[in-house]
Amino acid sequence: MAYPDYESTEVRRLREDLALALRAAAHHGLAEGVCNHFSIELPGGSGAFLLNPRGLLWSEVRADDIVMVDTQGAVLAGRHPVEPTAMYIHAAVHRLCAKACVLHTHMPYATALTLTTDRVLDTTLSQGAMRFHGRIAVDPNYNGLALGVEEGERIARAMGKADIAFLGNHGAIVCGEQIAHAYDDLYYLERACMHQVLAMSTGRPLAPVDAALAARVCDEASGERMQSDLFFEALRRTV
Repeated sequence: MAYPDYESTEVRRLREDLALALRAAAHHGLAEGVCNHFSIELPGGSGAFLLNPRGLLWSEVRADDIVMVDTQGAVLAGRHPVEPTAMYIHAAVHRLCAKACVLHTHMPYATALTLTTDRVLDTTLSQGAMRFHGRIAVDPNYNGLALGVEEGERIARAMGKADIAFLGNHGAIVCGEQIAHAYDDLYYLERACMHQVLAMSTGRPLAPVDAALAARVCDEASGERMQSDLFFEALRRTV
């Protein structure tokens, strides 16, 4: 199997972008200790992908810390080990869901909603939530830590072709075709969840819009990705 060159210009740029996304997530309060992972599949169809290493805070990750692994979790390049649970979840989502970029977090407000009986964000509430209308899958069946191939594949099958998965009693997965767009969705997903949790905390009745309107807003947001690119470049300058 021929794998991409870890030191090539293309792979170096992906390592830089992945490290930036991790630092930005720490900056925005989306990290949890040294747990959770971001990954990006490498071009060329080899199945290899880049992943943050075991044991580093997201705030300290730089491009040279990113590890290149194969589908079995073997380290192909990089100076750090990887965590097994990362491989089981990420390898399965890359392979079974055909996702290029996979961001898995236990970010506070999204995770809070996975603890409710609804399990998920209501995409007919805030304008920010509407951008995710029709893009979310729910895995309501928490099954313990992802310590094996079977659990990773179960999560991936629950996600299917959705861009986002809410994992009951666990956290969230956000996917995209490129890092900048996936990170933008991750950030705004947590913001939308925060708005819903705050609204729920008032004890007042919530005021959803019609589902057809939410679908239209989602289409409008999906058709305008320049803002996502600008946001990521602003993060590149500042984080």
